[in-house]
Amino acid sequence: MSGEWQERFFLPGHLKSMGHTVPHKQCNHLLQPLAGLAMLSLMLVMAPCTATAQVNSRPTSASVNSNTDATNAVEFNDAYTLAPGDRIRIDVFKVTQYSGENQVLVDGTLNLPQVGYVSVQGLTLKEAAQAVSAQYASILRYPFVTVSLLAPAAVKVGIAGEVNRPGSYTIPSSDGGSQSSSQLPTVTRAIQLAGGITQIADLRKVEVRRSLRSGDSRVIKVDLWDFLQTGNLRRDITLRSGDSIYIPTVTQTNLAESVQLSAASFAADKSVPLNIAIVGEVYRPGPYTVTASAKTGAAGETGQSGGGGGERPPTITRAIQVAGGIKPQADVRRIQVRRLARNGAEQIISINLWQLLQSGDLSQDLILQDRDTVVIPTATALSAAESTQIAAASFSPDSIRVNVVGEVKQPGVVKVPPNTPLNQALLAAGGFNIRARQKNVDLIRLNTDGTVTRRTIAVDFARGLDEQGNPALRNDDIVVVNRSALTVFSDNLGSVLNPVNGFLSVFSIFRIFTQ
Repeated sequence: MSGEWQERFFLPGHLKSMGHTVPHKQCNHLLQPLAGLAMLSLMLVMAPCTATAQVNSRPTSASVNSNTDATNAVEFNDAYTLAPGDRIRIDVFKVTQYSGENQVLVDGTLNLPQVGYVSVQGLTLKEAAQAVSAQYASILRYPFVTVSLLAPAAVKVGIAGEVNRPGSYTIPSSDGGSQSSSQLPTVTRAIQLAGGITQIADLRKVEVRRSLRSGDSRVIKVDLWDFLQTGNLRRDITLRSGDSIYIPTVTQTNLAESVQLSAASFAADKSVPLNIAIVGEVYRPGPYTVTASAKTGAAGETGQSGGGGGERPPTITRAIQVAGGIKPQADVRRIQVRRLARNGAEQIISINLWQLLQSGDLSQDLILQDRDTVVIPTATALSAAESTQIAAASFSPDSIRVNVVGEVKQPGVVKVPPNTPLNQALLAAGGFNIRARQKNVDLIRLNTDGTVTRRTIAVDFARGLDEQGNPALRNDDIVVVNRSALTVFSDNLGSVLNPVNGFLSVFSIFRIFTQ
């Protein structure tokens, strides 16, 4: 009697066809309820405490609302669903011949011994364990099944909105191919594959659209901004094959947040050059390819752009440097950046570089993105002090060219710092020679509207910067130093006397030969 009882108690997975569980004739009617209770207790005690699915567990995905925040969707998120390519292990308690590793086939089924094909696509591990147990129930008594995920398949997702390369991507299940580094694909990994976020991505309202087995779809809202602020990994939800990710556009750019976006692990690659356009008060307006490192040269010359990336991505000041530097008459308080969103709308971002110069507000040095247009207007009124400070800024050119001609010791083109006053340019050309009219000089300037102006300005080497008496020079200005009155008279007299002197010289030569 004891032998029959032990066999029945410890072998709940016996095949029915074996006919091995022979009830005891005298007390079978008393032992059957007790045997069932004992067997259930044994199953609970011996249930494995691992990340495997068991048939006596309930799925949790049904408890999530159709529109849910990622924090409230953790249970839904943790309930991994099987897809073609997943590698799993099935363990049937006490029946080793039915246990082993399996792979979900292309049609979403498993090919199992004795029972054949079982559909598991879209099922959680717990639901798959129930489905397998139900199939083995036809040939096994009390089948106790666990399903474990060994290696997830690659996940194919679509991503759209404010990423640099929207489209369809396949996210591998591991990095480097080793099982030890296997990790589930997440929203941030998908963004990295898509080239990173743009500078106008609204990370607070990221949406993941997921198809359900019922044919409906569910939208999961993900707050990646909170993820950046708190490091809460529950925000970076796990993706499944067929998910669609949408990253919307912010309605208004926050300059301080723009810096944080560029520093995120899923930001755009800083080493990738940007194609931008810069127009207005720079020395060489037009389209440029800008990298993270750039330096200015002389005014009117294109600034040098480094070949590699830097610690920060390209900014407005670096774009100005590549465009030859800013002009003295630029209105740095009202710079605009025109930026196209993925939906085709244009955003206008206002920048105040004067605030950067005065208080060191680096947020005003906006990080650019591909196809931005920078517009620098002309100032209507600019004090001499402001002009001097702008000329000393890092985004002004290193030097400007001024042509000093006439009665100076070293006439020609001289290079002087921006905002250099007229009297300093004369000294850079060596100063007046003895033939110069030292009282005044002429300043010839080509204006932006194509007109040419000529001013006569009195020279006072003791005078400071003054727009009327000692103006700041601009690139390609011409300073003409005229001859003094005595020099003009002497030169004119020489011109008159030259023919006479020539005649007398010829007459003298004739007399010598005739004597």
